[in-house]
Amino acid sequence: MKPHAKTERQAADPAGVNVETGAVPHAHPHHERHVRHLPYETIALVLQGGGALGAYQAGVFEGLHEAGIPLNWIAGISIGALNTAVIAGNAPEHRVHRLHEFWETICRPAATPPLPRAFEHALFNGTEATRAMLTAFQAASAVLQGQNGFFQPRKPTPLPWVSSSPDTASWYDTAPLKSTLEQLCDFDRINSGETRVSVGAVNVATGNFAYFDNTRITLRAEHFMASGALPPAFAPMEIDGQFYWDGGVVSNTPLLEVLHASPRRDTLAFQVDLWSARGPVPDSLSDVAERTKDIQYSSRTRFVTDVLQREQRFRNVLREVLGRVPEQLRKDDPWCKLAEDLSCGKRYNVLHLIYQQQKYEHDYKDYQFGASTMRNHWSAGLADIRKTLENESWLELPDNDSGFVTHDVHRLSR
Repeated sequence: MKPHAKTERQAADPAGVNVETGAVPHAHPHHERHVRHLPYETIALVLQGGGALGAYQAGVFEGLHEAGIPLNWIAGISIGALNTAVIAGNAPEHRVHRLHEFWETICRPAATPPLPRAFEHALFNGTEATRAMLTAFQAASAVLQGQNGFFQPRKPTPLPWVSSSPDTASWYDTAPLKSTLEQLCDFDRINSGETRVSVGAVNVATGNFAYFDNTRITLRAEHFMASGALPPAFAPMEIDGQFYWDGGVVSNTPLLEVLHASPRRDTLAFQVDLWSARGPVPDSLSDVAERTKDIQYSSRTRFVTDVLQREQRFRNVLREVLGRVPEQLRKDDPWCKLAEDLSCGKRYNVLHLIYQQQKYEHDYKDYQFGASTMRNHWSAGLADIRKTLENESWLELPDNDSGFVTHDVHRLSR
């Protein structure tokens, strides 16, 4: 990516956001990009669910793009699945631009005109009181009228005790999202196999988790919408006679799907979380609601990586021990054959990025789709991935006895 013009840099914060206009600069689609060669068979971007917070993931992707990190697998749940569709559904040189289009589209009110950009930016960057007033107003707007190109209230308003069909049993209609995805995403490209794509959802009837993967099925807009159909706001999506809800109902990150893939491969995974498992003990009912969401949707990613690291250490140690067994015994002994199947010398590196809660945010942060807030989230993601990639050694293959490492700039700084 070429440097931004000097005049733009003079009015930008460290993450590249223009502080005068709130704009997030992005690469011209025809700029040449240097692609890095990294010693991994799989380089994956793993995107958690989190509604309006998902702009943070778009910022992370922009940083990966400008650094020339070549992704060959993108997996997401909920808003992470929608970001996945936009990224995988466009040529590499157009992806950042398309992400901007997507987020600028859905961060406008569904019915009324948006606030003038300069005025909204002034309120957002004014006092704590004006920012609190603005963000609360925007969250209320999302509830009352929906978001442009995303969802709108059902009319007439559903009555909770009146039965209807499963695909209308929700407060909002997501038909606008289908049009947005089909306008911004090339589903032929998604299904071409150029990049592996996986999105998670839950079968409403069985409660079983399902991954829609372009290596197994042909993906359509409905598969990505199913991954983001969070009840009771959104109705389940019908696919091949089955109804599916948001994958976050069961698990809000597809990290296990990526790291447990078979056959095993040397893997570098950028895990981008929108909810932090760690946080202050709440002292008000509003804070209780917010903290509950943080814990519920954080998916305990660090616990998952700790468990996977132990598993991989056992496999790696088993492989080393087998190397000390005479070859003939390894061929003939059934226990050695079983051990051979269980052992693994592949190496795994997880770079963990977690959105950091802002003081002005409350329990409605996942449906507060304000434009300035979106740009603030985007800026945070871009800054965090740039800081992460400053640590060149973090991109190297693990050389410890487990063959598994995790890195997180925020944990490092504590």
